[in-house]
Amino acid sequence: MKNNTSYPKEKINILFLENINVTAVEKFNSAGYFNVKKISGALSEAELIKEIKQVHILGIRSKTLITENVLNAATKLQAIGCFCIGVNQVDIKAATHLGIAVFNAPYSNTRSVAELVIGASIMLVRKIIDKNKAAHEGIWLKDATGSHELRGKTIGIIGYGNIGSQVSVLSEALGMKVLFYDVETKLPLGNATDSKTLKDLMMHSDVITLHVPELITTKNIINKSNLKFCKKGAVLINYSRGEVIDINALKSALESGQLGGAAIDVFPIEPEKNGDIFSTPLQGLSNVILTPHIGGSTQEAQGNIGVDVSSKLFNYLEKGISTGSHTVPPLALPPQEGTHRILHIHNNVPGVLSQINATLSKNNINIVSQYLKTNDEIGYAVLDLDKNLSKNALALLKQVKNTIKVRMLY
Repeated sequence: MKNNTSYPKEKINILFLENINVTAVEKFNSAGYFNVKKISGALSEAELIKEIKQVHILGIRSKTLITENVLNAATKLQAIGCFCIGVNQVDIKAATHLGIAVFNAPYSNTRSVAELVIGASIMLVRKIIDKNKAAHEGIWLKDATGSHELRGKTIGIIGYGNIGSQVSVLSEALGMKVLFYDVETKLPLGNATDSKTLKDLMMHSDVITLHVPELITTKNIINKSNLKFCKKGAVLINYSRGEVIDINALKSALESGQLGGAAIDVFPIEPEKNGDIFSTPLQGLSNVILTPHIGGSTQEAQGNIGVDVSSKLFNYLEKGISTGSHTVPPLALPPQEGTHRILHIHNNVPGVLSQINATLSKNNINIVSQYLKTNDEIGYAVLDLDKNLSKNALALLKQVKNTIKVRMLY
């Protein structure tokens, strides 16, 4: 069944920031949406407020901050696609109250990060950084002192989610013993062992790698107090979030020899764009790998993210499917022949659905099918109405008390 959206496609405005992968543009172009504007970098709040006024679909990555002020200016915005792992750059509470769907790609770059963790582990335990530096300086430093294999060593994974569990599988394939620590109960993969405490994991690990979100509870989860529990000479890898490690405490542990090396890809303060000046206390330290937040930055990962997020945005725009949204309750419904589909987002208070039904009934509008899903803040109703009787339904539903957003899908 071919359905037409409520808007002519040439009137749908799509804005993609931060060099979002071309697969996202191709997804919409192939469906007839050609008003796609791409901007290479992030925008400030003031710039974004100016740009977003006529935008229906917004795509961002991790550098663009979507504040409440931006969302209030986006009077036509239906959905935001975060072409990355997290959504912490978006004011989720404000987006929820405004009925704006927010999607991301929580799984698309897990392999890229996991592979880089393994690569960094090998570089660190083999002391490759020092030897590489010496070779570039014309010094022949062929020495096995302090150089080890990963096989037989123990890796401690802090955070056993999508990426942490991938690291677990790859590490075990290399012959490593795997320990993990997570605040939630997780099913171990392979022969991985659940450490009951963070201290226990740090005491027994040769390689420690972090894969946790940025929360109040994870800020400086690695700090001066617990770094002393590390095995002497262990290496530490952080490819998660910059705030989860006390950088100055890490520097002290490296300088004292408590840690034998580190690979850091994320930092508490990061430049907004390529070419900006970057500074960290870890610069110049021996056996430290510093990378500019590129853990998931592979061509494969960016392509996967482009397909994943753009598909979610497209399905919400054309079909009303909200599966994967962090704001609008999840619904995925098949189309109904001979109907008009209307999407109704409202405050989650008692009586709204009764008002909807009473309003339609009073005007002799037949409901062919109806679906409702709620979260703590809002409700999302999908109404399939008799095509021959629903001419005035959209206007009527906009008048229902506690309505946030109404959209005719087809």
